[in-house]
Amino acid sequence: MNQKIKFPRSEKVYLPGTLFPELRVAMRRVEQVPSTNFVDGEKVITPNPEVYVYDTSGPFSDPTIEVDLKKGLPRLREPWILKRGDVEQLPEITSEYGRMRRDDKSLDSLRFEHIALPYRALQGKCCTQMYYAKQGIITPEMEYVAIRENMNCAELGIETHITPEFVRREIAAGRALLPANINHPEAEPMIIGRNFLVKINTNIGNSATTSSIEEEVEKALWSCKWGGDTLMDLSTGENIHETREWIIRNCPVPVGSVPIYQALEKVNGKVEDLTWEIYRDTLIEQCEQGVDYFTIHAGIRRHNVHLAEKRLCGIVSRGGSIMSKWCLVHDRESFLYEHFDDICDILAQYDVAISLGDGLRPGATHDSNDEAQFAELDTMGELVLRAWDKNVQAFIEGPGHVPMHKIKENMER
Repeated sequence: MNQKIKFPRSEKVYLPGTLFPELRVAMRRVEQVPSTNFVDGEKVITPNPEVYVYDTSGPFSDPTIEVDLKKGLPRLREPWILKRGDVEQLPEITSEYGRMRRDDKSLDSLRFEHIALPYRALQGKCCTQMYYAKQGIITPEMEYVAIRENMNCAELGIETHITPEFVRREIAAGRALLPANINHPEAEPMIIGRNFLVKINTNIGNSATTSSIEEEVEKALWSCKWGGDTLMDLSTGENIHETREWIIRNCPVPVGSVPIYQALEKVNGKVEDLTWEIYRDTLIEQCEQGVDYFTIHAGIRRHNVHLAEKRLCGIVSRGGSIMSKWCLVHDRESFLYEHFDDICDILAQYDVAISLGDGLRPGATHDSNDEAQFAELDTMGELVLRAWDKNVQAFIEGPGHVPMHKIKENMER
C-alpha cells in the first residue's frame, strides 16, 4: 500500500492550543467551490470559506512526515505524559507471556524492532484521564479533543459549547471517555460520548486460516484513511502478540482488543482451561503494549447464564459464549466478575478504558429485551460504577438486535 494519503482540494493542517500552545491538532482544511449567483442579470461569484474537518489519517496524510512502518509513528503524547510526573518507565516488561515472546529467537523475523520499555503509574499515583478530570485538571489531551471536535467553528462564526472545560466535565461525569493508554503515545487524542461527534469503530484481525502481519497493518492504515475513529484487533490466529505490536506502533487512533480471545488461544482453545492467572497476565501484556481499551464480558453471571436457554438464537457473542461455557463447566461465578476490582486496579496503572461487553445481547429481535439481556445489563450498570470508583473510564456495549422502539429502555436501564 502507498502509505501517503492524498485527498483532492484539501490539505493537512495543524491548529494550535490555547492552554497548551505547543499542541498541533491534526485537521484537514477543505477548499470549497465558490458560489455562483445572478444579481440583476449579472453573474456574481462569491468565495466560500475553507472548512476544517476531522481527520483520522494521522501522519500518513502529512507530506512533510516520512513514515517508516518498521520504526512506527512519532510518539506524539510522550512529552505530555512524562511532564505530569506520575509515571515511571519499567526496566523490563512484566508480563510473563510478553517476556517469553521477546526471548524467543525464532520470532526475530516477525518482531517489531523498535519497542520502547513500557510506562506504568508510580506507586500511589493515578494517571488516568478520568482521575485528572475529577481533580479539575485539564490535560493537553482534553484541549486537543476540544479543538478537534469544534472543527474551526469559532473562526466560522458558529457558536460552540465544546471547550476544554466542557470536555473535562464530561469525562469526570462518565458521560464521555478519552481512550489514551500511556503506552500508546502515537495515538492522537479523541473522545467518545453523547455530547460529541459520532465515532466509527472498525474491526480487523487474523484468524487460524488466513492473514499476515503485513495484511493486518495494511487494514489498519486503510481504516484510518477512510475515517475509522478507533480500531479493534480481534486476532485469533498465530503471532497475536507480534501482530498487535506492529498495529499499535503504526496506528494514530486508539486500539482496542478482547483479551479473552488471546487468553483462549494460550490454552489451545479449551475454555475449561482458562484461569484468572492466564487472563491477568494477558491484560498486563496488552496494557504494556499500548492497547487503549478492552472489551471485557464481566456482566456474565453464573446464576444468569440459564436465562439464554429460552432464546430463539441463544448466545451470539463470542466472548459471552466463552464465559458462559466456563461458568457452566466449573459451576462457579465468572472470574471476570469475581476479579473485576483487580482488573480495574491493573487498567488504572496504564489508563486503559473498559468496554463492558454485551455477552448476552440478542442475536434476533425475537430475543430483544428479554430476561437474559436485562440481567446482564443490570450487572453492567453496577460494574461501570465500580470502574469509575477506581478512576477507570468505561462504557457499555449494546444493545444488539433490538427494534428501534426498544432501544430507549436499554439506554435508560
